[in-house]
Amino acid sequence: MITQHKYAAIDIGSNAVRLLISTITEQEGKEPIFKKTSLVRVPIRLGADVFMTKMISEENQVRMIDTMKAFQLLMKSHKIERYKACATSAMREAENGVHVANEVLEKTGIEIEIIDGTHEAAIIATTDLNLLIQTDKTYLYVDVGGGSTEFTLYSNGEAITSRSFKLGTVRLLKNITEPNIWEEVETWVKAVTKDYHRIDLVGSGGNINNIFKSSGKAIGKPLSYLYLSSYYQLLNSFTYEERITELNLNDDRADVIIPATRIYLSAMKWTKARRIYVPKIGLADGIIKSLYQEKI
Repeated sequence: MITQHKYAAIDIGSNAVRLLISTITEQEGKEPIFKKTSLVRVPIRLGADVFMTKMISEENQVRMIDTMKAFQLLMKSHKIERYKACATSAMREAENGVHVANEVLEKTGIEIEIIDGTHEAAIIATTDLNLLIQTDKTYLYVDVGGGSTEFTLYSNGEAITSRSFKLGTVRLLKNITEPNIWEEVETWVKAVTKDYHRIDLVGSGGNINNIFKSSGKAIGKPLSYLYLSSYYQLLNSFTYEERITELNLNDDRADVIIPATRIYLSAMKWTKARRIYVPKIGLADGIIKSLYQEKI
């Protein structure tokens, strides 16, 4: 006898807005099974507004409301039992972020929770990351977004420390990062990892997922520093248009993938990591898991 539930997660990021629908299958005496039923991604790129002007533009407010209306209808069609919508870097920095959230609630019925970087990292930590992390090894988890990057150090199967930095792909594209952000991140990463040896990276985010998919590697196998470095050189050898036509990248991926790869490579260099694992998890997966944990 099995019981099934349908949950949804809305991840409102600086580059894109995502709706993840998951089916949770419960079996007596066994761990529940989480299966991704549907994933819809809309590249609104809120960060392009906010990181330049501190405001979400009128155009993107309309796009946000239209997108949330569509998500609300999709959740209704899928007969979603529970959902949660979380907004990250762009909306928490926007002076009109709360206003936009209120407009979305009024016009779509979807309540948006604007979360900080620490909360974001904590939600991601509820995912199946524990299935990848071996208790006798040390890992630096790196989640690269459009507005920020979250770092979490894991050792002996436990989270040691974490921190969120305003180092994201959209900020880097627009050249609007804080003057010493790279040095700040490097100093912190080196400080928290200096007493550990043979560190591996765990990468999450749409860009590293895309790179992993193009590598043809089997699920669970890591990418090497050499491979990622070579791919970074390949990306830089193409124009933006060529990345779309020759590498088959989406237009909203073909630009941000370069700064994202730079962040992963930098983290590997700072930790002397030779491998990066890509479990294909993120904030939306964590939202689903946290919703389910609240239920039980």
